[in-house]
Amino acid sequence: MAEARKTVRGAKPRFDANYWKLWVATVVSNIGDGVGVIAYPWIASSVTRNVLLIAGIGLAQQLPWLLFALPAGVITDRYDRRNLMVIMDVLRAALIGVMAFVVLSRQDGLPTPEVIEAGLPFAEDLTLYGVLLVGAFLLGFAEVLRDNASQTILPSIVDIDDLETANGRMWAAEGVSNSFIGPLIGAALLGVALALPLGFDAVSFAIAAVLVATLKGTFTPPRAKGAPADRPTWTVEVREGVRWLRAHTVLWPMAVTLGLMMATFSFQSVVFVLWAQEILGADARILAYLGTAGAIGGVLGSLLGKKTAERVGPGTALFLTLVTLAVVPGIVGFARDWRIVWLLLGIAAFIATVWNIITVSFRQAIIPDDLLGRVNSVYRFVSWGMLPAGVITGGLVVRATEVAAGRDLALRMPYLVAAIFTLGVALWARPKLTTEKLEVARAEGDAARKERDAAKGDTPDTGG
Repeated sequence: MAEARKTVRGAKPRFDANYWKLWVATVVSNIGDGVGVIAYPWIASSVTRNVLLIAGIGLAQQLPWLLFALPAGVITDRYDRRNLMVIMDVLRAALIGVMAFVVLSRQDGLPTPEVIEAGLPFAEDLTLYGVLLVGAFLLGFAEVLRDNASQTILPSIVDIDDLETANGRMWAAEGVSNSFIGPLIGAALLGVALALPLGFDAVSFAIAAVLVATLKGTFTPPRAKGAPADRPTWTVEVREGVRWLRAHTVLWPMAVTLGLMMATFSFQSVVFVLWAQEILGADARILAYLGTAGAIGGVLGSLLGKKTAERVGPGTALFLTLVTLAVVPGIVGFARDWRIVWLLLGIAAFIATVWNIITVSFRQAIIPDDLLGRVNSVYRFVSWGMLPAGVITGGLVVRATEVAAGRDLALRMPYLVAAIFTLGVALWARPKLTTEKLEVARAEGDAARKERDAAKGDTPDTGG
């Protein structure tokens, strides 16, 4: 597969059938994810109104990033990345199908949408809560491995010089599917039955698995010529990825910056559904409308992200994204009109997509293929691994504020705290992620990658 890439390098950018199969699989699975964006929080709020219990479901889903991200990197560098994606999608389809059946069997005992929207008390269903908690935890493990394989497979499908364009198109599709089409379908399905969105999500993962399975080629990373027949232990391979990332003068502070930002994101997301219901007066339809802002902003970001980076420089673009992501929650924290929130969420989605296009393409381009899975997993361990910390902190802050100052301020507090914290992160990251440093690192990384790829054998590793 590496040899096939070399033959097209420098040619006119063109994406083959493999890319478009992956693109369609992304669209289908993200429509299902978008349905879940509306359905899962709504189902959770139908089971309990306790902020800490709802935060627990978010924590269960994000905890695998701390527990499994590093082993997932080793797995991704040892085995066929296409097969890993297929297996994880099949497992997620089966797991969500079971959850849908359980919700359907207990649906008659859950409160009506009118009771939820009015904020009226109801009896908690702790059995169903337990199912959601375990399901979220297991889905989190599958997501960690699937996402790592998905990000590391792309450089085997498209030319390195076309990664920004390829990622941009992928995220445009993801944004429309996840934040626009999916939530609207989810809101409609919730009106029919609580279990129906889960069934839809399960089917979407099954279809994505079939599409990814049809990718042609070999997607197991090749090993260097002369490498010993016996692979090092998993801990040795993890340490290699950690050392590589820790020694990099740009990727390491980039990972730390993203980790701090992910913590603030999960900090805010803890209360989002309760905040939208009780402060904005949102029902499932309005929650779906809010999701369209993310879709529109994400599409614009995917189309303009590369041009934005080229016009102002990647370092300046990253700094502006951080500043904007500090301003947005500061305004959201005082808002009461969902239309204003819609506009702010669109801006945030645009900015976040610009960040993703610059940073993901950057690390895909400079990390050697045989290290890409491990370094990518360490990067995401540092960054996404901060999600549980944000969930826990957010839940505690909300609970403490509610006791001291009431429910209204408690639901707003995560946004206000996130604004101040994010501004501090932006000021810390500014001198570490300059345009000059990013361009020098990319040039050096590209040269090192070409040299290392030249030493690779053409026979992929068969695992072990």
